[in-house]
Amino acid sequence: MGNNYKDSIQTEIDASFLYNKIGLAEEDVNIRKVFQDLSDIEMFHAKHMFDKMKAEGKINEMPGPSGRAKVLNIIGKRLGYDYVIGILMDTEKTLAVHDIKQRQRRSLSLSGNETNHVRILESLIQSKGKVSGQNISRIEGRHKTIGGNALRAAVLGANDGLVSNLSLVMGVAGASEGQSGVLLAGMAGLLAGALSMALGEWISVKSSQELYEKQMKLEWDELEANPEGEKKEIALIYIAKGIPETQALQMAEDIMKDKNLAHQFLVKEELGIVKEELEGSAWEAAITSFFLFAAGAILPVLPFFWLNGLAAIVWSVVLSFIGLFIIGSSITLFTGRSIWFSGMRQVFFGLAAGAITFGIGKLIGINING
Repeated sequence: MGNNYKDSIQTEIDASFLYNKIGLAEEDVNIRKVFQDLSDIEMFHAKHMFDKMKAEGKINEMPGPSGRAKVLNIIGKRLGYDYVIGILMDTEKTLAVHDIKQRQRRSLSLSGNETNHVRILESLIQSKGKVSGQNISRIEGRHKTIGGNALRAAVLGANDGLVSNLSLVMGVAGASEGQSGVLLAGMAGLLAGALSMALGEWISVKSSQELYEKQMKLEWDELEANPEGEKKEIALIYIAKGIPETQALQMAEDIMKDKNLAHQFLVKEELGIVKEELEGSAWEAAITSFFLFAAGAILPVLPFFWLNGLAAIVWSVVLSFIGLFIIGSSITLFTGRSIWFSGMRQVFFGLAAGAITFGIGKLIGINING
């Protein structure tokens, strides 16, 4: 129980730290105030749990932001905090569920603070009434759609390349005792996998863009043909978010003054489409996927450029071990789990795949040669 509460305190402190940093980087005064309030709420939760645990003798000192939170802040500074907000929200939802279960297990009444940050944002908007419809859309859009997708894609792309090519290299090495043919097989696997990933990414992005553009065109036609009906729809969306009807109607009226803004809102809220995502280049996505896959796939191949036999196999495993651990550690940016747990878990599954294919290759090699 004590460790669970310590983890919860750390999560709350990290969230407070990051929301504060996000707020400081926000240009819009009202949005900045929302994030600052979120930071204060998280710190209040952390202090409440700390005081309780200190009274029980389970903790003596309030921890500071974790290394994970500091890394996420660096990523936010370099790449923009949109990457960080979605990760925070995923973490906060998990914490909310955990907090509710802990309270129920101890027969404690729910305080209402266990809800996720989307609800907190809505409460802040209701109580302050200072944030425009456009800015609500910005906040909600960030929380629903960003989620660190680019970072996840980078980690998963490198992981796919490393594990798939490690398995291929180990299979061929098992069959050939690690001779020069492994290099040819490894480079072929790298190029084939990277090209396949790139083509798949290009098709995915291009087809999504074409589909979304068609849906956006239909939404624009509806906006021009029935503006009154669309205004009522916008108001209903705000009411569904918990905003009072009078305020929702006024916000819908304000948005409808700018048809482009109304279209952006409906596209995001009704269709679930983030217009900014359509501006990405399919070719850029394809090239990025190619190099991410190749970056992971090259590691198990590298030793075979200079070595043969057992020495090359051992160094291939060592480099793959390092790469898998780094990838597993990177995943903790999204999950918040222990670096050692995530890193070694990734190493275990990756090397297990390589060991299985090595064994299969060994059997095949014995049958062919014997």
